[in-house]
Amino acid sequence: MEIIPAIDLLDGTCVRLHQGDYDQVTRFSEDPVAQALSWQSQGATRLHLVDLDGAKRGEPINDAAVRAISAALDIPVQLGGGVRSLERAEELIACGLDRVILGTVAIEQPALVQELAQRHPGRIVVGIDANDGRVATRGWIEQSDVLAVDLAKQFSADGIAAIISTDIATDGTLAGPNLEALRTMAQCSAVPVIASGGIGCMADLLSLLPLEPLGIAGVIIGRALYDGRIDLAEAIAALGETRLQDFTAVAADIA
Repeated sequence: MEIIPAIDLLDGTCVRLHQGDYDQVTRFSEDPVAQALSWQSQGATRLHLVDLDGAKRGEPINDAAVRAISAALDIPVQLGGGVRSLERAEELIACGLDRVILGTVAIEQPALVQELAQRHPGRIVVGIDANDGRVATRGWIEQSDVLAVDLAKQFSADGIAAIISTDIATDGTLAGPNLEALRTMAQCSAVPVIASGGIGCMADLLSLLPLEPLGIAGVIIGRALYDGRIDLAEAIAALGETRLQDFTAVAADIA
């Protein structure tokens, strides 16, 4: 399971929101590039960027920071937030991003997701942000009547690279992931699912491992890393050691 540190960008700085509330902002760094390089140096194999201004206003306020991060890192970078047109998605891919995450347009323009997935195999991700099982859009400001699991089923056969499943109720709370919702999402999806929301300690992280065989391929972590509740290098090592122990136990049972 890949551990993916997150950088949420607001007005060019690194922040975290509590449950997606733009009125509850904690600023962590004025230098997104330095923060990105720090996560890379600690062993990150991928970086997750969220353009909060883009998600809320649909305007690329943070492009300078996004381009600088992409140019500075050797690891793949993915970005979501405000990507609502074919031109915008292709602009981001052209500037060096490995993956582009589509959220609102998955509800409003599903054909666009399908077209981009065909044009750019392996580089389009659908972000499904859910509150009480239903998808929220436009920076979580608007609530739809679409069930998250139905949206996952809809796009699983369209050639997308993955689904990012975010539980709004736990995002930024450090209260633990919504394991039941993640289990259901993984069972409904034919593509890998990346968990997002609620990770607050190593126990939360390890609680996802039983879901890995179902298709939970990664986890995005934000506030817990910035607060020092989880050390990225230690977490990566711990997941590797746990897998090794599990493999050793299985091999012993077979023998």
